[in-house]
Amino acid sequence: MHIVVCVKQVPNTTQVRINPETNTLVRDGVESILNPFDENALEMALQLKEKHAGTKVTVLTMGPPQAAEVLKEAVGRGADAVTLLCDRAFAGSDTWATSYALSTAIRKMEPAPDLVLFGKQAIDGDTAQVGPGVADWLGLPCIAYARKIEIADGKAIVERNFEDGYEKLETSLPCALTVLKEANVPRMASLRGKMAAKKLALQPTTAEAVDADPAKLGLNASPTRVVKIFSPPPKTGGVKWQGEEPAVLAQRLADLLRERKLI
Repeated sequence: MHIVVCVKQVPNTTQVRINPETNTLVRDGVESILNPFDENALEMALQLKEKHAGTKVTVLTMGPPQAAEVLKEAVGRGADAVTLLCDRAFAGSDTWATSYALSTAIRKMEPAPDLVLFGKQAIDGDTAQVGPGVADWLGLPCIAYARKIEIADGKAIVERNFEDGYEKLETSLPCALTVLKEANVPRMASLRGKMAAKKLALQPTTAEAVDADPAKLGLNASPTRVVKIFSPPPKTGGVKWQGEEPAVLAQRLADLLRERKLI
């Protein structure tokens, strides 16, 4: 079985700053990390590898040269192969263009993947669109918010979460999943894995190498634009009533709501 895990390098959200002129994230001087949700997708793939002999796990990312660091981390945890999509043609891609670019790289992989995994979403964008988008470009069934998976007889049996429970779905392979943090606890890199990652020599894969259509790449091909990014205004202090009987406080609240025409 061949499993592809798509990951993203993201800024540490505790240090995020926004450029007020360009409405983009300021990444200079900000620590970059492996998207936390993608850690769970990778762990799901590694657990399946341990259950099914002969399974290969390939990790794919798209980004600038420094995105190679998250691929090295994936190798340290147990990934068998990695691919870095890195080309100026990809710059400025929104979720639609990113999904297309990733799908072109996956189509080129040998053998073709049986399972494509994604984290639920990326913490820098929170759109949760890239996983389903890639699945759509590849023509694969996609199950979002997966917390558990079993593979048997060429089929995937998946539990997906809802607010008040879960449902169990069955689909044939190949398919795609987006994985929740509740699915597992990601492992740390092993000493052997760290040594392998240290020796890793990555050759970036260009848009031309995956036969990507230039008209579908980058900022110019992206149908969405970030018009404005801003921090929400700080919340003002509330009003606290105390020291009176509950019935009196309830009446004061009711009077205030009527005064403001809320009831």
